[in-house]
Amino acid sequence: MGRTPRSIFPLLLASLVLTACGGGGDDNGSVTTSANAAASVAPQDTGVPAATGNTATDGFNWFNFRRRQLGLQVLNRNAQIDAAALGHSIYQRDNDIITHEQTQGKVPFTGRTAGDRLRAARYTIPVNGFAYGEVISATTDTSGFNAAEDLIAAIYHRFVIFEPLFKEAGAGAAGRSGGLTYFTTNFTAIGLTGGLAQGSIVQYPVANQTRVPRNFFSDNESPDPVPNANEVGYPVSVHANITDILDVQTFTITPRGGSPLPARMLRKADDVHTPDSAAAIVPLSPLAGNTVYDVRFVGRVSGVGDNGTPWSANIDRSWSFTTQ
Repeated sequence: MGRTPRSIFPLLLASLVLTACGGGGDDNGSVTTSANAAASVAPQDTGVPAATGNTATDGFNWFNFRRRQLGLQVLNRNAQIDAAALGHSIYQRDNDIITHEQTQGKVPFTGRTAGDRLRAARYTIPVNGFAYGEVISATTDTSGFNAAEDLIAAIYHRFVIFEPLFKEAGAGAAGRSGGLTYFTTNFTAIGLTGGLAQGSIVQYPVANQTRVPRNFFSDNESPDPVPNANEVGYPVSVHANITDILDVQTFTITPRGGSPLPARMLRKADDVHTPDSAAAIVPLSPLAGNTVYDVRFVGRVSGVGDNGTPWSANIDRSWSFTTQ
């Protein structure tokens, strides 16, 4: 049996936009999850942040803790991005709404889109060579650690949080005593360079990770990543730079000594809400407790080099993790 979800119900929204090629994506939804930050940390984990009691700071630090585990660059905190995120959290609190888009005329209006709000906070956004993302949670839980872990558990939000090219971020939280706390994080990359080495990917859960959650409640994420199912297994994902294209040939999860689990694959070819640069599988049933799972990903990552020359690289990766 999977764990019963917390009695706290987070609502989560995610958005990812790439301006370098004139396109982008937008995934909006509400989610109930059972992620719990404290339960997902093992004694041997290093770099676990100490709680400050500040929702925004703790959530920001938890994202960086998980990014370090993947081998991604940590995010520098930017005061202007903080201001944009805080303004949006206050707007949502004061209007009792969770949304990426503000409505002019409602107070305190700080900009219709995340990009508008970043500009209003005097954060410089170039015309090209820029990417930004936004994730939002609203919950009666004031823990920034739990808010961040909930957002990571929700697969469409994870695609934003673990984007390798992001370099800066800011977070803001606003709430009322006894009511919802709105936690907003904005991620940015000025200059679509850095990130992962050409032809590389990262994965989550990471190799040899322990205390991985067993389940995820799919019906409560909109769009629903696994239609016609509710309590499913914890999502497993792979991530390349947002400027790359990731093609999937084989993606399986197998309990040690058993057979591959039935799972729903999320990839751009089949799912419009998944970016070109990432993929995931979601087991159709909760994972077993205290069990080692073996994952195999076979595919190809491709892109265009700085000199305009196309490149591609084959990927064949196997790793394991252990559930709670």
